[in-house]
Amino acid sequence: MVLYMIFDGSKMSSPLEIDLQRLEAQAFDRADGAEPLLRRYHAHSPKFSTADAPALTRLHEWVLVPISLWPFNIQDVLAACLAQIEKGKRLSKHQRFIAELLPEPPNESVCKVVSEHEHFVATGTYENLVTTQAKYQQNELATKANPELFRQWMQIKAAFKIADYADYKGVIRRSMTVERNLHPAFSVDLSRPAEVFQAAFDAFCLRWNLYGMQLDEPLPLKLAVNLSPYGTAIHIPAYWSFDPKRDIRWDAIARLHRIRVAGRQGVAIAENQAQRRRNAAKLRQLDQEVLRLRLKGEKKHEFLCAGLGLNSGTSPKRLRMLRNEF
Repeated sequence: MVLYMIFDGSKMSSPLEIDLQRLEAQAFDRADGAEPLLRRYHAHSPKFSTADAPALTRLHEWVLVPISLWPFNIQDVLAACLAQIEKGKRLSKHQRFIAELLPEPPNESVCKVVSEHEHFVATGTYENLVTTQAKYQQNELATKANPELFRQWMQIKAAFKIADYADYKGVIRRSMTVERNLHPAFSVDLSRPAEVFQAAFDAFCLRWNLYGMQLDEPLPLKLAVNLSPYGTAIHIPAYWSFDPKRDIRWDAIARLHRIRVAGRQGVAIAENQAQRRRNAAKLRQLDQEVLRLRLKGEKKHEFLCAGLGLNSGTSPKRLRMLRNEF
C-alpha cells in the first residue's frame, strides 16, 4: 500500500485515512457513511484494469466532494461498480459512460467553503446569510402557541402510525419541491397507506407553513439559502414579508455563489470572447494557407498578423494563446 505523509509530518497515513480525514470535516456524518465503501475501493484499487481505472478514480474523487454538489448519489454508483469488480468482471459501458460524463470535481477551496455551509444547513441555521430573524421568531411563537395546529396534529397521530414515517431524530418532513416547482413524486395513490399519510401531512404543513414535525414540535419554514449541483437556491417562505434590502446578506450569498464561477462575465467580456473566437477560426484558415505557401519565420508572422488585422509587431505568444484558447 502506498503511504503518504499527513500534514504535520509526524506519522504516515494511508490513502484511506487521508480520505476519512477529509470527510470528517464535512457535515452529515460523511466519514461514517462512506468508510465501508472507501475501504472496498482502496482494497481493490491496486488491481484496477487500465480500462476501468479512470472511471473508478473519477467516482472516488466525487465521493470526497460535499454532497450538496452531487448530481446523483455518487456512492451508489461507485458501490455498483465495485460490486462488478468484486465479481471479477469489467465495468459495463454504461457505468464507464456515467463516470466519464462527470466533470472534474470541484477543487479543495470550493469543497471547503461548501462544507462549511453544509454545517449550517445541517442544523437549519442560516443566520450567517439572513439578517431579519425577528420575522421567523414571530411566526415560530404564533405557530407553537396555536391550539388548532396541535388539534390537527393529534388527529394525524390518531389516524396514522407516525413512527413509521419519522427518521432517527423523530423528524417527519413534508414532500420537497425542486426547481420550477417540479415535484419528485406529485401523483397520489390513495390505495397506498404511505402516500395517504404523505398527502395528509403535506396538506397539514402547507396550512401551517411547516418544514415538518419533530416528535410533537412543529418546524416552521425558514428563509433559507442552499447550494445545489446546478446553482444557488434562495427559499422565501410564503408567510415572510420580504424586504430585499434588510432581510438578506447579499454580499455573503454572492461570495458563497461565486466560489464556483470560473471567471468574470458581462456584455463586454462576452463580446471580446466572441471576437477572439472569430479570430481563432480565421487563424486556423491562415495556418493552412501558411503551410500551402511554405512561409516561415518573419514572413509567416507578418502574413498571419495581416490576415487578422493586427500590427506586425504583435507578439507571437498572442497568436499561440489564441490557438490554445479555442
